[in-house]
Amino acid sequence: METVVSGIRSTGNLHLGNYFGAVKNFVQMQNEYNCFFFIADYHSLTTHPNPANLHASVRQVLVEYLAAGIDPEKSTIYIQSDVPEVTELYLLLNMNAYLGELQRATSFKDKVRANPNNVNAGLLTYPTLMAADILLHRATKVPVGKDQEQHLEMTRTFGNRFNTMYGTEYFPEAFAFNFGSKLVKVPGLDGKGKMGKSEGEGNAIFLADKPEVIRKKVMRALTDNGPAEPNSKKPDYIQNLFDLMKLVSTKDTIKHFDDSWKNCSIRYGDLKKQLAEDMITFLTPVREKIEDIAANETYLRQVARHGAAKARESAQKTIQDVRELIGIKRF
Repeated sequence: METVVSGIRSTGNLHLGNYFGAVKNFVQMQNEYNCFFFIADYHSLTTHPNPANLHASVRQVLVEYLAAGIDPEKSTIYIQSDVPEVTELYLLLNMNAYLGELQRATSFKDKVRANPNNVNAGLLTYPTLMAADILLHRATKVPVGKDQEQHLEMTRTFGNRFNTMYGTEYFPEAFAFNFGSKLVKVPGLDGKGKMGKSEGEGNAIFLADKPEVIRKKVMRALTDNGPAEPNSKKPDYIQNLFDLMKLVSTKDTIKHFDDSWKNCSIRYGDLKKQLAEDMITFLTPVREKIEDIAANETYLRQVARHGAAKARESAQKTIQDVRELIGIKRF
């Protein structure tokens, strides 16, 4: 089976955007591919998380991966820092990653503009750590969004450069992969763009949100006075609510509100109430699993240790091969 690798930064709870944009696909992939899904705690260090919160964030993502349907018997689920081989490969790849190409990375330039007082070496070499995550398991498929495609291209560059330098074809090329379905962009509740943690608490519906929290967030979503003319085009922030409805509501429900938009009889309060209840219905089984798994410390420890052992088996083989190719040998 081909190998798939994907990671998510340990920066707090997963939301509907993470679920429909990534995790739902992960659950399907694990039946047909050799999957490595990791929690990227090293990557999160570029923003200097509070030490007291770091472990709790890693734990929460692990719990929510499991609750969303990722099976530790089918996939390898591990925490990045439990596999020290990734840091060795990161170091070795950095020896052949050039300053100019790292500085030209779009995400690096964006982060420098956004946080000029936190331009650390980890941000600069973020693409090499991501490349190490992928090349460590010699993956050929990587589920990534549009914003990560340049990093994936750099991964191919670093792998091919290593192959050329040492006269080998050891590292395969990895390409973006979405399990044959169109990438899903889940809109946020602020009416501006995609759902995300960085846009503020009220923008995202988290998998662990309780019903009363979901209702409150949805009822605050941006709306207007309604259409002035029949069959008029929906503004983006209204279309966002319909797009969210497409993810969790029945076709009849969507048609009812779409028809009421077209004939100018729509009542946004009713639409939001229905959307909130449909989100609650969809998320309640997931939230209940989150609560059950979060209470089982023994199970979480077993999953983390089992995943680390499986990931290290793959990683140690790669590091052993790479050392030999470079000429690093023990006396």
